[in-house]
Amino acid sequence: MAPYRIRQYEDGDYEAVRTIFARGITEHAPAAYVHMLTHPQAQLLFLALFLAVLAASGSLLVSLVAVLLALTGGWFCIRALWTGYVQQSLRSDLLDIRRSYLEAANSCLWVAEAEGAVVGMVGAILPQDPSEREHALELKRMSVGREHRGQGIARALCRTVIRFAQDRGYSAVVLSTSMVQDSAQRLYESMGFRRVSERSPSRLTSFLRFSVIYYRYEIPGSR
Repeated sequence: MAPYRIRQYEDGDYEAVRTIFARGITEHAPAAYVHMLTHPQAQLLFLALFLAVLAASGSLLVSLVAVLLALTGGWFCIRALWTGYVQQSLRSDLLDIRRSYLEAANSCLWVAEAEGAVVGMVGAILPQDPSEREHALELKRMSVGREHRGQGIARALCRTVIRFAQDRGYSAVVLSTSMVQDSAQRLYESMGFRRVSERSPSRLTSFLRFSVIYYRYEIPGSR
């Protein structure tokens, strides 16, 4: 028997769901920062800064401090992107969860419960793209607490969304995830999701070489 169960969201889960989502998202900020640092364009910018300050000041120490300040600023910039996304989400669909997922048509939110505690979550909602709404549902807000990963919970939550979409006559499930969420990408691709596009949501993320990957799953046997 699985050490967890998947059930529909209840009002008493409100704080736990919001906390799991916020923690799950912000933990990816360090990976995004490392990605930025390893990109050649960022490395050239830091090198150019170092050389420019060195030429202007003639001081190796001042040049190193300037680069250190730039690195610190880059970290706060990256972290602000993630925390900003969390706050935006908590003020939108995760502000009134019942209205967003349980009262809205063809939408739902589920939690994974283990030992009486909520340890994971996932939602299904109509896609933002109007052209998709007749054919697909969007898998949204997937997150599992760090200490409960590796137990098949995320896979079970994903299957729950697919079954929900299939039962309502949809032919596909769509979702998006960031390029630094490697474990999520491996999960979705192992379940049959295919990449359909990849793009940066803003000029800043494009400059940082950060992108969002869009996936689609065609439900077998659907029209």
